Amino acid sequence: MKFHILTLFPEMVLQGLHTSIIGRAAEKGLIGIDAVNIRDYTQERHGRVDDYPYGGGAGMLIQAQPVYDAYQAVAAGGKPRTVYMTPQGTPFTQKMAEELAKEEELVILCGHYEGIDERVLEEIVTDRVSIGDYVLTGGELPAMVLVDAVSRLVPGVLSNESSAETESFYNDLLEYPQYSRPEIWHEKKVPSVLLSGNHRDIAKWRLARSEERTAAVRPDLYAKYRQKQWTIARLSNRKREHIHMMELLRRGNGELLYGKGENVIAYERTGEICLMTAVSPQDGEKMVRFLGELNPRISWFVVCQEFLAKQLGEMFPLRACEPCIQACYTRREPLPVRHGDIRPLGEEALEYLCAHYCQEDSGATQEISLEDSREYLSERVRSGWMFGAYVEGKLAGFIGLHDEGSMGMLYVEETFRGRGLGAALESYLINRLRERDWTPFCQIYQDNSVSLALQEKLGLYLSGPVIRWLEVRDCHLEVCRFQADR
Repeated sequence: MKFHILTLFPEMVLQGLHTSIIGRAAEKGLIGIDAVNIRDYTQERHGRVDDYPYGGGAGMLIQAQPVYDAYQAVAAGGKPRTVYMTPQGTPFTQKMAEELAKEEELVILCGHYEGIDERVLEEIVTDRVSIGDYVLTGGELPAMVLVDAVSRLVPGVLSNESSAETESFYNDLLEYPQYSRPEIWHEKKVPSVLLSGNHRDIAKWRLARSEERTAAVRPDLYAKYRQKQWTIARLSNRKREHIHMMELLRRGNGELLYGKGENVIAYERTGEICLMTAVSPQDGEKMVRFLGELNPRISWFVVCQEFLAKQLGEMFPLRACEPCIQACYTRREPLPVRHGDIRPLGEEALEYLCAHYCQEDSGATQEISLEDSREYLSERVRSGWMFGAYVEGKLAGFIGLHDEGSMGMLYVEETFRGRGLGAALESYLINRLRERDWTPFCQIYQDNSVSLALQEKLGLYLSGPVIRWLEVRDCHLEVCRFQADR
């Protein structure tokens, strides 16, 4: 990911960001930090970039021309997402950081003095962001805060792949208390459960402490968390049918837009996927009307009921994919993996993935361009959830985790089929998910008898009602970029 920071004080930005974890990430090429001096683009012979504001008032204002020319220099004819750091902006949150981390390039504009000429802001800025309800002398410190928060979500920046998922604000909880050596300090002991070696008990203790801390310090966050947990409990009445929604919410990958009993709308922002379930047609009508008022940005609907699919089709132009049977693995014991060389895939495998994913998964991708497939697979590789099986050093098949949390993309080359390689790949992924205490699940086209037989062989339970994926066609529904925080 590349950050272009437009500023009057590039040295201040570079000195602050080229240290510690962010500095090491830049040295490794995981992120790029480009500090652009706005003064280099002024046409005023003395190098001035500011002038008095029309209408009077205290202070000076940065002029439009040098800002615009600096922007054009880094945009190179494109239209990158551009964030203006301002007290008048949308409050910066972890969800916002997660969304910004999906961008390949980000332009960050730092104000100074009394601000920047509004005309250039209207022309180039896509987002106005504030780090708090207070005023600073310039936008450099807020820009550094944003770069730090976003960078640590870029794959590879943090050494521990799960560390970003166990910190404050993950899944609407603050982080639990942490302890290090010595075991006793100032007559205070480390909680005994942390010394027990029982990872399940440790996880329960940490969750309980996170809940206590969040309830005490951030009751607003805790209310969102409790609502989500209550919804998951209600959905568990029909676990096999609703496992995709339960896991989306449990893993912190989705947000709850609507929750009244078993009438639920969950939203996965990366893929712009709206997951819905309703008890009755009357409830479905209310939920569809709610979506129309909320007007979220949606590319796909995932529904469990035929009447809901029909109701959505009356409001949105949709293309229905083949119905799916949902399967989930609820056992606690790990599965045997009868293949010794399965490992995470990197960008070097992208060409192989593109060639075989489009070919083998045509039911889901027949109208998706190769460019879109490449972008999706590249994002899945960067997420760390694509795995390959190697035979004599050669990649012979792969499996991955979709952005909404389901297992999929399973492929084995024809030459190596019949050797149990597909079962080994899926068993490997199931075990990785169970290590995180997640319930593995997948969705299989109902006419794919081979894959359905594999799920039953591995001990997955099949749901009764089919799952329907509906693609929004010729219509891109817009929402405020940070609607998740409503």
